[in-house]
Amino acid sequence: MGTDTGIPGHPHHHSELCETAIQLYADSLRRGRLPRAEVVPAPCLIETALLHPDPRDPAMLCPATPSVALTHLLQPLTRSVFEQVRRSAALVDSLAPLAAIASEDPNHSITVLEGKRLIDSALQEAAADADTEVLTAQPGGHRAPAQIEQGLANGLAAVSRGARLRHIYQHPARYSAPLKAYLEQMPPGQVEVRTMELTIDRLIIFDNAVAFIPATADRAVALQIRHPALVRYLVQVYEVLWAQATPITEHLQTAAPGVPVTAVQLSIARLLVEGHHDEAVARKLGFSVRTCRTHIARLMQTLEATSRTHLGALLVRSGIAEPAPPRAAALPVPPRTTKEPTIPDVPG
Repeated sequence: MGTDTGIPGHPHHHSELCETAIQLYADSLRRGRLPRAEVVPAPCLIETALLHPDPRDPAMLCPATPSVALTHLLQPLTRSVFEQVRRSAALVDSLAPLAAIASEDPNHSITVLEGKRLIDSALQEAAADADTEVLTAQPGGHRAPAQIEQGLANGLAAVSRGARLRHIYQHPARYSAPLKAYLEQMPPGQVEVRTMELTIDRLIIFDNAVAFIPATADRAVALQIRHPALVRYLVQVYEVLWAQATPITEHLQTAAPGVPVTAVQLSIARLLVEGHHDEAVARKLGFSVRTCRTHIARLMQTLEATSRTHLGALLVRSGIAEPAPPRAAALPVPPRTTKEPTIPDVPG
């Protein structure tokens, strides 16, 4: 930080040299000495000992040689550098032995990863170390080719070390060509896939030891979790989802015998009866609003509904919108109300 020397136009630190001082110093070297009065605009020349009094004439100033001046000016900087190095070494010697202790503290086992490159790198590293099991839950029905390619590389790395993989997707993923290609390239018997109507946000767990979850809606930030209690809890959540999901090798059941309603339309019907608009239904089921409305139109055509209100009544009367039977023990489903719901209209 600069220091005002008190001379107009000369506000800099006493250890620095201004342009005026450099010009006067060069002039003193050429002339051999300078009158003290000429040096008044640049007091830093005297403060830095570049000029010193002439023993023969107090009114004159003689220059120090450049090599002597440089040594004099660098000396305090050199001492400062050595002091910083000494302090750095002392900190390393004091804290480095404690690193092993800190790494075992569960309170310090959550790392924030920002940026896709850093997140992908951490996932690849964890996949390369996995040798037991990799659990993933992926919301949505469409898997982009780039995602499948990266997932294939990570999956093969884990499988090569003896790990088994389990994936949970949403029902529309059953019709994903990239997902089918992924499964065809994985070693048989090493991967299990199940799908469900609704699932949680992205979750990846390696060897029940490290988990990854998104920290922002756009997934540009993720959390790497190594806290044993948190990882154990996330594994339990995953197992509950796995028990409720349907193996991809099994056909999804329709609502009722004799009613030609697809599994996707069945999922849409349940959400519509709950009062969700098209946008929310599409988001929850992992496909576009346009695709959602196409399925709704087919559902209306199948049931011969004349309006959204009529569709809601038909869904309830036909039993199509009844909750799916659980695959494992679950909480009792509350009795269905007899009031016929109104399916939200498409926004105009």
